[in-house]
Amino acid sequence: MKKLMLGNEAVARGLYEAGCGVISSYPGTPSTEITEQAANYEEIYCEWAPNEKVAMEVAFGAALAGKRSACVMKHVGVNVAADPLFTIAYTGINAGMVICVADDPGMHSSQNEQDSRHYAVSAKLPMLEPADSQEARDFAIRAFQLSEEFDTPVFLKLCTRISHSQSIVTMGEREEVADRPYEKDIAKYVMVPGNARHRHPVVEERTKKLEAYAETTDLNREEMGEDTSFGIITSSTCYQYAREVFGPKASILKLGLVNPLPRQKILDFAKKVDRLIVLEELDPVIEEFCRGLGLEVTGKDKMPMIGEFAQGVVAQRLKDTTRPWVELGEGVPPRPPVLCAGCPHRGLFYTLAKHKVTVLGDIGCYTLAAYEPLYAIETCECMGASVSSIHGFNKALGKQSEGKTVAVLGDSTFMHSGMTGLANIAYNQSNSTVIILDNSTTGMTGHQQNPTTGKNLRGDPAGKIDLETLCRAMGINRVRVVDPYDLKATEKVVVEELAAEEPSVIITRRPCVLLKSVKKHPPYRVDPDKCKSCTQCMKLGCPAISWKEKKAVVDPTQCVGCGVCDQLCKFDAFLHEEG
Repeated sequence: MKKLMLGNEAVARGLYEAGCGVISSYPGTPSTEITEQAANYEEIYCEWAPNEKVAMEVAFGAALAGKRSACVMKHVGVNVAADPLFTIAYTGINAGMVICVADDPGMHSSQNEQDSRHYAVSAKLPMLEPADSQEARDFAIRAFQLSEEFDTPVFLKLCTRISHSQSIVTMGEREEVADRPYEKDIAKYVMVPGNARHRHPVVEERTKKLEAYAETTDLNREEMGEDTSFGIITSSTCYQYAREVFGPKASILKLGLVNPLPRQKILDFAKKVDRLIVLEELDPVIEEFCRGLGLEVTGKDKMPMIGEFAQGVVAQRLKDTTRPWVELGEGVPPRPPVLCAGCPHRGLFYTLAKHKVTVLGDIGCYTLAAYEPLYAIETCECMGASVSSIHGFNKALGKQSEGKTVAVLGDSTFMHSGMTGLANIAYNQSNSTVIILDNSTTGMTGHQQNPTTGKNLRGDPAGKIDLETLCRAMGINRVRVVDPYDLKATEKVVVEELAAEEPSVIITRRPCVLLKSVKKHPPYRVDPDKCKSCTQCMKLGCPAISWKEKKAVVDPTQCVGCGVCDQLCKFDAFLHEEG
């Protein structure tokens, strides 16, 4: 049977067909849909873990027990999971284990462009990289086979363009794989120094076997065309760009196993062409490998190391062409992302901006408060960093920053990696105020459940962590809860907690307005006779409010009736559409 599939959906299908039994993940664009699609198969136990480290350890535990398993994350999630990753590379596995990672060239939804291939090289793990949805499905299946053949976790690397583009996939049936019996093996799985020293040679021997495999596997294939004046070594989406730009006559070495790379296969290919071009996004991993073989190649001297490629970029940089380029007569107006109309975070950030509070931010949709007109977020590094950073910030500045600085992060981010930072505040006693933006979901990645929502990945009832109780148990005596739609109450709590002379936590609790369970109120409208053109409402940055003919205007198709604007207007110009 054939079906048009996103790359992520195709990976999920491949995991299913390969007999995968357990998937543990943390959502992160562009990888999220793999786990969401896998959850549609009842044969696979799927869960959202609190973070990527936990997800990888869960997957390892399942593989150790004898059931094929996978964990899924975006590229920066591998940083969080790196601790178990490097040691699992030593121990090996029992049943197959696949680590799905999705990179984000161009940073469509990420804070950096790191190249996950470096992790495969550094941890000495095999990495497969599909070039379309069919290969995404096929390589997921092959990854389990490789994992069990070579006793190793296997990376399956995607990127935004593969994850979120569609192509035809030929599907098969699920292979019910018998669980492998677990056998106690202290020397293999207990990585104390004495045992680990004996496992490192095993890793090196495995690498030699994988290098030999790379030379013969059909995952790496030559596609010799009529034109041998140049040859292209490439993988992933760059293969598609090369084919589209240079056509069927081009000679290409298409790599599907990108670690380890096939030394002799590359040398043999080089002999068949006059010159070599390496086409790869982000870092020159393949290029440097080729140069290490003594080959002269064209690569990053022509192609950028920054951002996502496209057919036009490849043609412009590598192909001699006189094709005219279409230039737009006018620049396209920028459309920066903004907090949604009715976003529960807006009232808080308006309050923080009003009081000129220094706000150390975190990873989530609330980071959009860094943009105009709020300008309320001043840092954003990684998950949980705001809580740890405010402790260091306040310890460094002491009284200079006390009462003037807060850390903000979401409920899911707090569970991911904010708790340890709060433990540090409670233990080492900095006078820090942490604000947990509890919108009852993992909002930025598309509304996934987390340990505070009381539901699991499939929406069934699950264990629910009480944030207030948790914070108090960690040693925070001052824990306040407030509805951020209530501006007066929010301002009162913020002012009081900033004035406190001990650590404190504020929980702003209001569900994300985009959740299906959230009831929308009638939209507001502006009475032009009452509007005095004071522009106070415009300081909210609500996309439902615009400025026309020197008056505020509400778009009823966007307004959800949250009432924050009404609380700001001193002239009662905002009225419900019904009123």
